[in-house]
Amino acid sequence: AAYTDAVKMLSRRELSEAQIRQRLARRGHSETAIESAIARLREAHAIDDVRVAEAIARNQIATKRRGAWRAERHIVQAGITPAIARRATRAVSETVDPDAQIEISLSKRLRGGERLTDEKTFRRLYRYLIGQGFEPERVLAILRKHQHRPRT
Repeated sequence: AAYTDAVKMLSRRELSEAQIRQRLARRGHSETAIESAIARLREAHAIDDVRVAEAIARNQIATKRRGAWRAERHIVQAGITPAIARRATRAVSETVDPDAQIEISLSKRLRGGERLTDEKTFRRLYRYLIGQGFEPERVLAILRKHQHRPRT
């Protein structure tokens, strides 16, 4: 029964081993039944934390346009080891331009290409972009590029 439930879960979407364990336990399956189901799923290559990490990284970085740091945290929250999460985010990050990603996220906040005119807005956007998982140095460089400098 645990194996059947796990297969049904996996038919909907990729899940990490930890996520499957949690969901099977929540459904009341015994630890022995869960271990047996996990072993069968591993044998059949139905669960693979590396594959799940790469899928999450692609979704977070390429689709949702978030930074590598946030994608990595998301992968770890799925019960995947930090080492695997780091490798997956690094691999996906190499396929995108991080500055372009920041510009896209920033453009969502700066309507019509408006310039940053005050320190409060600059700080708010900095916190937002850092929260999206982008590197602080890159964020500062791009925000400074958008700052309005009054002529003297």
